[in-house]
Amino acid sequence: MNNEKRIFTSESVTEGHPDKVCDRVSDSVLDAALAQDPMARVACECAATTGLMLVMGEITTTATIDVADIARKAICEIGYDNAAAGYDGHSCSVQVALHRQSPDIAMGVDSSYDDKNEIGAGDQGMMFGFACTQTKELMPAPIAYAHNLTKALTHARESGLLPWLRPDGKSQVSVEYGPDGMPARIDTVVVSTQHADSIAIDDLRKAVIETVIEPNLPSRLLDENTKYYV
Repeated sequence: MNNEKRIFTSESVTEGHPDKVCDRVSDSVLDAALAQDPMARVACECAATTGLMLVMGEITTTATIDVADIARKAICEIGYDNAAAGYDGHSCSVQVALHRQSPDIAMGVDSSYDDKNEIGAGDQGMMFGFACTQTKELMPAPIAYAHNLTKALTHARESGLLPWLRPDGKSQVSVEYGPDGMPARIDTVVVSTQHADSIAIDDLRKAVIETVIEPNLPSRLLDENTKYYV
């Protein structure tokens, strides 16, 4: 390990971020199908934009589920339950474009090539990962700290601590590493959050720094040169 300063940055988003909203709806459809049919095969994707949720993909199941209702409930549970939030699960358009799995895929899933009595393989993928000792979560420090901040944003909103927060938000943490490969200091913190029009930007910055950022990052890694952008 050389003595050059190394900075690594990771970001995290809150449950109201469009990516997370789509994941939440897809997961909710999967959960509903599996609750009735443990053998359900669900390939459900979502796309969202202002006033619209599109649920699409392939499902093979004996379950009877109301996909539009499931999507609306998931959106409302996130906190998008009124027009003031910019997206409303009660009134947004939900379009469902789901159909049965293609016969070609089903042929490889319904039964094994080697043994017709065994379930075959579906879509395949390769994942990898590793644990490290940088944090108690055994995750690299930048992503662990970024997650801490988005969790804190959500808690401050749901608890009413910062009632002007809205569901969408993002954090980014840049960590400087020492020669030993361990976190030496936090260089930069960025927090972006949806909010009500009623809060002044200076008041918002002060509240987020004091309530969300500083209590949820290791004080030993914060110094006078740590930069906050809110």
